[in-house]
Parts: sequence; C-alpha cells; structure tokens
Amino acid sequence: MWYVAAHTPAVGLMGTAQLAVACLIGVVGLAVMLAGVISFRRAKTTVNPLKPETATALVTSGVYRYTRNPMYLGMLTVLLAWAVYLSAPASLLAVVVFWLYIDRLQIRPEEKALVRLFGSTFTDYMSRVRRWL
Repeated sequence: MWYVAAHTPAVGLMGTAQLAVACLIGVVGLAVMLAGVISFRRAKTTVNPLKPETATALVTSGVYRYTRNPMYLGMLTVLLAWAVYLSAPASLLAVVVFWLYIDRLQIRPEEKALVRLFGSTFTDYMSRVRRWL
C-alpha cells in the first residue's frame, strides 16, 4: 500500500484531519479484533486460523453476535485506516485484495471445517449472523 501511495496521486483529507480519521478507523478496527480474541480466550478455544479443526467451542456471544469474523473484519478496518492515512485511492486496492483473499481462501475453508466440527449448531449460527457485517 505504501509503494502504491508513493507512486500515485494523493487526494482527500490533509494533515491533522487525515491523521485523526485514520486513527479513529484504526482504533475501531483494533477494538473489533481484540473483542474477537478476548471472546475466544474466554471460551478457551484456539485463535489459530490455520487449524480451525482444533476449535473446542463455538463462540456466538459478544462481538460474534454481529459478525462471524471480527478478527478479519478488524484487520480489514486497520488496512482501511492505513489507506486513509496514505490518502491514495489506489491503495484501496490492497483492502479489496485482502478482503477477497480472506473471504475466499481463509474464511470459506474455516467454515467448512466448523460445519464438520459443530454441524447444525454452526449452520444455524451462519443463518443468523453475517460473515462480515
């Protein structure tokens, strides 16, 4: 994102306003991410996204009442904050690429593993709570 921003025109807010908006978005992203991690820790289940089959509990409370993927949503939001800070619309492409990658190559396989692990409990949860927002 930084490289793209350095080689494309900047637009948008400047100076203190730009920094304030970027920080606000970043703090929201970090808070959403942290809320997801805390919920997993309270449930004493893994936060390792590479081994969803090792999950010992299905977390559906807290931030998980609103999004099935608060940690990824938080990461996406932090990337958006970075793009705002860089003020280069072209850097938003990285946000979109991250979203597509995580949605298709990380979340979908995780969901398949969780369906195998938790069955109808997870499919019911998927029907009630959206993947992102």
